[in-house]
Amino acid sequence: MSNTVTRPRFAGAVAVAAGIAVLTACSSPAPSGGASAASCEPAKGKVTLQYWNYVPGMDKVVDLWNKKNPNIEVQTKDISNDASGTISNALKAGKAPELAQVGYDQLPYLRTQDAFLDVSACADATAAKSKFVPWTWSHSSFGGTGVFAFPQDTGPMALFVRGDIFAKHGVEIPKTWDEYAAAAQKLHDADPDLSITIFNRNTAWFYGLLWQNNAKMYNYSGDKWHVTVDSDQSKQVAEYWQKLIDAKLVRTDLTQDSTPMFAAYQKNQIASYIGAAWGYSVLRDNLPDLAGKWSVVPLPTWGSSAASGNWGGSSVAFMKGNTHLYESVKFNTWLNTDPEALALENKLGGLYPAAIDGLKLPALSQGVPYYKNEKIFDVFADSSKNVDTSFTWGPTQQTVDQALHDATAKAIAGDGKLTDALSAAQASALKSMKDQAIPAVAGD
Repeated sequence: MSNTVTRPRFAGAVAVAAGIAVLTACSSPAPSGGASAASCEPAKGKVTLQYWNYVPGMDKVVDLWNKKNPNIEVQTKDISNDASGTISNALKAGKAPELAQVGYDQLPYLRTQDAFLDVSACADATAAKSKFVPWTWSHSSFGGTGVFAFPQDTGPMALFVRGDIFAKHGVEIPKTWDEYAAAAQKLHDADPDLSITIFNRNTAWFYGLLWQNNAKMYNYSGDKWHVTVDSDQSKQVAEYWQKLIDAKLVRTDLTQDSTPMFAAYQKNQIASYIGAAWGYSVLRDNLPDLAGKWSVVPLPTWGSSAASGNWGGSSVAFMKGNTHLYESVKFNTWLNTDPEALALENKLGGLYPAAIDGLKLPALSQGVPYYKNEKIFDVFADSSKNVDTSFTWGPTQQTVDQALHDATAKAIAGDGKLTDALSAAQASALKSMKDQAIPAVAGD
């Protein structure tokens, strides 16, 4: 999931196992309170666990668990307004929950803050590895150095389109980004009040587009991080969107999941939405009157490349201070691998499972009523297969996110360009690593 307004689903990404292992060794302190065999013994009597998350409907999933497991009660807390801040403040106060939903991109950063417990002493925790898509496990285990979280979901990207609007104006559904730009011009020429999409200010969304274009932001070699946030591939994406912004072919006044954004879609002022697998429920739940008018097609490509991007994805982490590891592992395993739980999470919260068996859920092979009964998850399944699994996050991503967000806002307001935002993010990455004594250089 990504960090949006109404459902902050962190920017998920794939990290190379070796890269994460290096991160653990060179930029993250050893976790305190590491799990031991004794600490993984079942508790005597009833246990209550706190699980903080930002997934709509997760309270109902937890209710299902509580009915089946009266001796391990789980209490939920919705932290969708400010997931990162809420978790950080709780850690500082020594009042973190036993379990918390954490985006893949935030795991390395929180690892440097000594936020997690290693539960690898629990046999069920290490055994869970085979249950998840391999690259998602690399995040959770930090390259095999332990088990700090279980994967929950991923966010392969696709294009949501209003086929009726395209057909009305005689415009073909675009398959490449060049065709997408041409379609944007044709739609706007046909109706000055019509835009092809919004330029999403969510940095997670933008990272997904960079990811698709093989714009790797980090690499680790020679005992140091190589920072390439402003690579040529990144600049190509930024320049593409800058042209659409300058030509006023995309909306820049709307933010992700805001009431004005949904109103614009409701008024037929926007013809497409660039989103992730979990986003199917965003449109469904907020634009019920548009049922039957949306379709999902592959993300436009750069030329003949079939590469796709990933926006979102999260884990359920074992937080520092947890004294009920056995029970936490048991619940976390059920939450992210049990078919009944996964089906409910997909139905209510739109989660696209990271569990291997979860990808076989009946709901993911059936037509979706809101989308004209089309099998939209087939599109996301193909997208997932074409996501580069070598994409890596850096250890100071949160600082870089803020720099990119602020500079992007300035560019949208006419103060600079999107390429300037990349330069600002690059500088922030290098400075933040230097400030934490993490060896880093610019370039490959």
